[in-house]
Amino acid sequence: MARTDAPDTIVVSPNHVVFDLPDLIAVREGLFEAVGLDVRFATTEDTANPTEQDPAARHKESLFAAARADIYNVCEWGGIDRLERDTRGGRIGYLRAAVVAQALVSLDDDLNEPHDLGGVPVAVNTFTGSHYTALHLLEGTVPRERIVLEHIGSPIVRLDRLLAGELRATMLMEPFLSLALKHGAHILGTYTYRGSQVIAPHLSYEQQDAYTSAVDKAVDLINSDRQRYAPMIAGELAGRLDPADLRPDFYRYTHIAPFTERRFTETYAWMRSWRLTDGRTGYETLRAMR
Repeated sequence: MARTDAPDTIVVSPNHVVFDLPDLIAVREGLFEAVGLDVRFATTEDTANPTEQDPAARHKESLFAAARADIYNVCEWGGIDRLERDTRGGRIGYLRAAVVAQALVSLDDDLNEPHDLGGVPVAVNTFTGSHYTALHLLEGTVPRERIVLEHIGSPIVRLDRLLAGELRATMLMEPFLSLALKHGAHILGTYTYRGSQVIAPHLSYEQQDAYTSAVDKAVDLINSDRQRYAPMIAGELAGRLDPADLRPDFYRYTHIAPFTERRFTETYAWMRSWRLTDGRTGYETLRAMR
């Protein structure tokens, strides 16, 4: 379906609420409008076949690739991967405001620390934060050749299969993590990461600057009363988690930061070491922020 909004409208392709919260608040509180931007989140009308969607599919990337969205956030490794694969083009604008933990959790009493995971399948979603953080978390103690990842899909699927006893270990972030812990799961390790914002090639530096200033103001609002916004994050579980049970120590928000050349170089070298990229891209190709 072709876009019908004004040419200067910026459409955000949605991610999980815990990652999108500053952008959602900036829309709701009129912070984008205050800096002269018309910003909205993509809806099912922006997708060609919404009734046929797989919940585990990466709709944020597909909307961007089809030019139905102009910006989305993803883990920093995923941002590099998507831009290398995508034919539309684009840039990594900056490191997103959300600082979120992916936790390695289990209900198995025989699994208590990363050392116990050698040869044990860990459920992740391929080429997403759960995948990359699992590798980072495990490689410090488990030999690479003994790290086994099982590609399951969305966090709600992994959570439910863990609770059903079908998985021994999985990576989860909020609000799925808090629900797993409420049901008796224990943590073997956590990996905290930021992620990156991918932006369309036509967005100007002035639009980027205005966008980031509005998001930073939203961050200040969230940090002034975090409990006020907890229901938005817990709401992704459709009533299965009381907002009061959401763990505040597994997510936080900070002002947007640039994606520096040093960070890119270190991240890219790690990705190449795992053969997660063929190494054809450089910093100047992918970065967008001045």
